[in-house]
Amino acid sequence: MQAALLETHASAFTLATITLPEPGSGQLRVRIAASGVNPLDLKIHQGQAAHAQHPLPAVLGLDLAGTVEAVGEGVTRFRPGDAVYGMTGGVGGHQGSLAQAAIVAADLLALKPANLSMREAAALPLITITAWEGMVDRMAVQAGDTVLVQGGAGGVGHIAVQIALSRGAEVFATGSASQRGVIERLGAIFIDRDEPVADYVARFTAGEGFDRVYDTVGGVGLDASFQAVRRFGHVASCLGWGAHGLAPLSFKGASYSGVFTLMPLLSGVGRAHHGAILAQAAQLVEAGSLLPMVDPRHFTLETVCDAYRILRNGEARGKIVIDIAEEE
Repeated sequence: MQAALLETHASAFTLATITLPEPGSGQLRVRIAASGVNPLDLKIHQGQAAHAQHPLPAVLGLDLAGTVEAVGEGVTRFRPGDAVYGMTGGVGGHQGSLAQAAIVAADLLALKPANLSMREAAALPLITITAWEGMVDRMAVQAGDTVLVQGGAGGVGHIAVQIALSRGAEVFATGSASQRGVIERLGAIFIDRDEPVADYVARFTAGEGFDRVYDTVGGVGLDASFQAVRRFGHVASCLGWGAHGLAPLSFKGASYSGVFTLMPLLSGVGRAHHGAILAQAAQLVEAGSLLPMVDPRHFTLETVCDAYRILRNGEARGKIVIDIAEEE
C-alpha cells in the first residue's frame, strides 16, 4: 500500500510502498478513506515536537476514518466492513494516517457517526478527545454552569463549545472580531479576545467569574483564564506551556488541570477511554449536537504539502482533511 513518508524534518513527503503485517491481538487493519490534519502534524514536520516522540522516517497523520478490513485475536467490538474513526498514530513511532491502510489498536476506535461522511469523521478525533477531556473528564461541566472557552472558533474550541452546550451549560467564547459569527452560530455568547478580562467578567458574571474555563489558546489565554475563573472554580488547558503566575488562581481557591491528549498513544495506558469518548461523541453527532467545521478544499497524498502550507499560513477555513480514497 502507498503512504506519504516523511524522511527528514521540513522536507517534502515521499510516496512510498509499505507492507503491513497482519493485525495482532487487539488490533485491526483499517483501509483509510480520509486523514485529518492537525497543528501537531506541522510541528512534527518541522522538527518542533520532541514530545510527540515520532522518529523519522515516518508516516504522519493522527486522525483517520475508514473501513475495517481485518480483525486480530480478541477483537469483538468490530468486524470487517465496519466504518470507524479514531486518533490512531502519527506519534510515538506508530504509523500515521497518511496512508492507504494501517494496523491500529482497536481500543482507539469507535464506529463512525452514521450521518457524517468519511471526510467529516476524519476531522473529529483529536479535537474531540481534547475538548472532551477538558470539559467532561477534568471539569465535569454540567447543566447550569457558566463556561468560558478561550478560542471558541478554533479546532478544539468549536468542539468544546458544542460539548458544553450539550451538557446544559451557559457558554461564552473568546475570539477575534471576524470570528464572532462562527461563535454565535455555535450557540455561544461572543467575547472579543481583546476586551480586558476584568471588563467581561464584570459584564457577564457581575464580577464573580466563570464556573469553568477551558483554555485552547495557551500563553496569554491561560493567564486570562486564571483571572476569569470564579472562587473554587476550575480551569483546564490543552496548551499549558511556558511559565505562568498561579497567584490569581490560588487567591480564589480555584484549581487547574492540564490536558495531554497524546498520553495513551505514547504510553499505551488509557487507550480504551479514547475509544469510549469517540463512541459517546458519535451519539452527540447523530443527535445533531456536535458537528465539525471542515475546510471545503480537497487534498490527496500527492498534495499533502499544499494542505500543510495552507494550515501553516493560517488560511484554513475549518479542519483540513486529506482524501485517501474516494467515498463510496
